Amino acid sequence: MTTTLEATRDGEPTAYPPVETQPGTEAVARGALPVGRARTIALLSLFLASTMELLDTTIVNVALPTIESGLHATAAQLQWMVAAYPLAFAVALITGSRLGDLWGRKRVFLGGLVGFTLMSAACGFAPNAEALVGFRALQGIAAAAMIPQVLSSLQVMYAPHERAKAMGLFTGLAGLSAVLGPVIGAVLTEADLGGLGWRSIFLVNVPFGVLAIVAALRWVPESVATQRPRIDLRGVSVLAVGLLAVLYPLTMGRELGWPAWVYAAMAAGVVVLGFFARSQVRTERAGREPLVALSLYRGRGFAAGSAMNSLLFMAMASYFLCQTIYLQAGLGWSVLKAGLAGVPFALTTTVFAGIGVAVLAPKIGRRVLQIGALTWAAGAVVLGFTVHGADASTSVWTFLPGFVVAGAGFGLMVSPIGVFTLADVPVDKAGSASGLFSTTGQLSGAAGVAVLGSLFFSVVDAHGSTVPVEMFRPAMEVALAVLVGLMLVAAFVARQLPAMPSQPLEH
Repeated sequence: MTTTLEATRDGEPTAYPPVETQPGTEAVARGALPVGRARTIALLSLFLASTMELLDTTIVNVALPTIESGLHATAAQLQWMVAAYPLAFAVALITGSRLGDLWGRKRVFLGGLVGFTLMSAACGFAPNAEALVGFRALQGIAAAAMIPQVLSSLQVMYAPHERAKAMGLFTGLAGLSAVLGPVIGAVLTEADLGGLGWRSIFLVNVPFGVLAIVAALRWVPESVATQRPRIDLRGVSVLAVGLLAVLYPLTMGRELGWPAWVYAAMAAGVVVLGFFARSQVRTERAGREPLVALSLYRGRGFAAGSAMNSLLFMAMASYFLCQTIYLQAGLGWSVLKAGLAGVPFALTTTVFAGIGVAVLAPKIGRRVLQIGALTWAAGAVVLGFTVHGADASTSVWTFLPGFVVAGAGFGLMVSPIGVFTLADVPVDKAGSASGLFSTTGQLSGAAGVAVLGSLFFSVVDAHGSTVPVEMFRPAMEVALAVLVGLMLVAAFVARQLPAMPSQPLEH
């Protein structure tokens, strides 16, 4: 019998053209893989969906003061508007990946893309702050169904020797989209298209989502895993409860005055997460597939890379949140001015991301990550001196040196880190490792917003001045000091990574 077969070769999913198979052979009939221009269009469809998701991670930051006045949101609600998305995304990500393996990656990708587009429209028309937080969480769940299929489809569409380039493009796109989010958000908010104001930062996803859906229906290939995974709904529920029990009190505690139940809830959350980790270890020892393969952390490179990635996402998410509030609420800058101030950071990130992964990493190895961390720390120090002397009349050009140096450091880290992290991961665990790597990064971003956001607003409250710049200057200085600390720790952690990058997916 002739069919299109997706099998497991050396433990990784591989799609083959039509071949002869014997009765009883495990095989899945799907359409032939796209080649040439068709494959390029399929890739663009996947990247368009990824770009929308990545932009939405940070695009809301610059519009927060406008949303605050428009929806009469509290500081805690503003933090949740940022944190609800990555938290929901991270909790649902592993399940989303398994649904693609089970039901078909194209089918789940389209379902997630449709859901993401609809929730983007719902965010754009949210009637109040509570609804916007809820829609942001649902948007994150839809993204968790969509994004894992992008990475899996890349593995299916490209041969092992071609994947490094495709994955490099995806990683570079991730960093660029994250830093461009505030810029695009500022332009859209200031343009006030059709009188929509901040709502356009969500509604802009709708036409692009429709375009991506149409392209995916025609060009993205369908594939499933040969070995059908188990959907552990109990494990997902326990993980979600544990994370919410920790992050919700951290976000709401300052506004509520840190009552005793806040500390009790966080302690209970830690216990629940410990129970979850123990259950995952037992599942893996019993020879069953766990929801989270904790054995991956036995590899020093993966453990160190995941830790460094967590520090990177924690620093990035909290930095963008604090910076946009400081520039607008502290210095009184307009949404557009605050957004465009991030252009030097974005441009420098783009340039140095390419240099880092293509030029420096093959030559100096993990030192590129150490240099990146120390460079971003140096940029934060420069920004700290700038913030200390800034007032409402300070020009945007005064911040240029700090933004450029910080952007260079971020760029040197964001592109190469995945290659080093996965260097010592066995090929048959590459998919699990990639999913876990992404999940911990997103969770760290949510935690960074919760912890450092609360610290930022606590410092603002402690300096109750009638002059905005005097209220927000100390808070921004504290945020930058924390950023320096995170990057110094990251530079130390980078020493535990493999000395040189490798491409394990090609072995």
